[in-house]
Amino acid sequence: MKTLNRFYIDGQWVEPAQQASGAASFDIVDPATEERIGTLAMGSAHDADSAIAAARTAFPTWSETRRETRIALLERVATIYQRRLPEIADAVRQEIGAPISLCNALQAPIGLAQLRAAIDTLRDFPFETTHGKSYVCREAIGVAALITPWNWPLNQIMAKVAPALAAGCTVVLKPSEIAPLDAMIFAEIMHEAATPRGVFNMVFGEGRTVGARLASHPDVDMVSITGSTRAGVEVAIGAAPTVKRVAQELGGKSALLILDDADLQSAVASGVAQCMANSGQTCIAPTRMLVPRTHYDEAVSIAAAAANAILVGDPADPATRMGPLSNRAQYDKVQRMIEAGMAEGARVAAGGLGRPPGLTRGFYARPTIFAGVHNGMTIAREEIFGPVLAIIPYDDEEDAIRIANDSVYGLAGYIATSDPQRARKVAARLRVGSVRINGAMLDVSVPFGGYKTSGNGREYGAEGLAEFLECKSVTM
Repeated sequence: MKTLNRFYIDGQWVEPAQQASGAASFDIVDPATEERIGTLAMGSAHDADSAIAAARTAFPTWSETRRETRIALLERVATIYQRRLPEIADAVRQEIGAPISLCNALQAPIGLAQLRAAIDTLRDFPFETTHGKSYVCREAIGVAALITPWNWPLNQIMAKVAPALAAGCTVVLKPSEIAPLDAMIFAEIMHEAATPRGVFNMVFGEGRTVGARLASHPDVDMVSITGSTRAGVEVAIGAAPTVKRVAQELGGKSALLILDDADLQSAVASGVAQCMANSGQTCIAPTRMLVPRTHYDEAVSIAAAAANAILVGDPADPATRMGPLSNRAQYDKVQRMIEAGMAEGARVAAGGLGRPPGLTRGFYARPTIFAGVHNGMTIAREEIFGPVLAIIPYDDEEDAIRIANDSVYGLAGYIATSDPQRARKVAARLRVGSVRINGAMLDVSVPFGGYKTSGNGREYGAEGLAEFLECKSVTM
């Protein structure tokens, strides 16, 4: 049984402020077994205040450090992170139920990739540019509060912490209470790397307490949040009275447009795999598959076969390709959404309600394919955050683009085609922050973020670092 009862504030491990009187606690549950594997002490507004004060005190010195000093710190972090990759992977497996194969291949290494990309960006970033008799300098915005989710925990932690420190900001990290094990390892890495006191701080807590305090505190200059659209709106409202910057990476309902010249078998199978990865708990997952009406039945058949072939089971088994959902609330939501799809007339082509055969405990959902879907159905409008794919027919390319853009979200889009020039033209018309063509993988060196209710601001690359900077012009 694990007991996590310390926060990292001002370069040291501290107990929650309410420890003496009994701090609130949160059960750490293994989603594969539904058993409690530990407890997590939850912070209060007072703990957030202490972390903010430490970050505020450290800011003047850290913000004036040389580029080389910041690079040296991040490189020390990378060295230690590399050494602890197996521990990180196993922690993610335990806390969110991701298959160990996925944890070893992506969940743990993606954080390291984000860190190295931030180092590369920092090496050449133009903090000062000349314009005739004037110059423009870009300076750290100040204390940055970073609120991260549980689904790709190390990716989101590092995508915020690394560029914030590279920019010269000091930070207070509030990781998800659902994924605390990897966050504790990360804080240990920051400590071992000799991060200066107050530059990095970490406090666990609920969004309505610690998160709300971080958003509203006058000594926090910026909040960067990855989470649901609802959470992003709450943070923005809390931040408004102090007019602080808010960067948001929020929900999505991304469409995969399979054009009529694509290899249907390959495109559909790839789309199913991308949708179901991480049990469908990915904000950019292509959960709407748009296929030509003339090939609709064939596409549904291919998708159903691909979903039925996914091995769902124990995340500790290297053969497993899909583990459980991360928690009971998420499992219950997915079941409700499958019920809604059936009630609205969509046809279950694969999967459906309940656990996969042979699994009697754990938050396991069945990889589900819905056919007979139109874009007005709940399963085509709302983010499910589970292994559920809706296949929608279209009449022509114009119709496909219209359907893809008919969403309150605009995080990502996907295109399958044999014509690169056609792909570029269609990509230009999608109202989304990023587009992947023919199964392209995530590129952490280019900006990432959304349109519409999928958020504002960008992460990754030079644009991600710039989010943590203020711009000052000086005229001679």
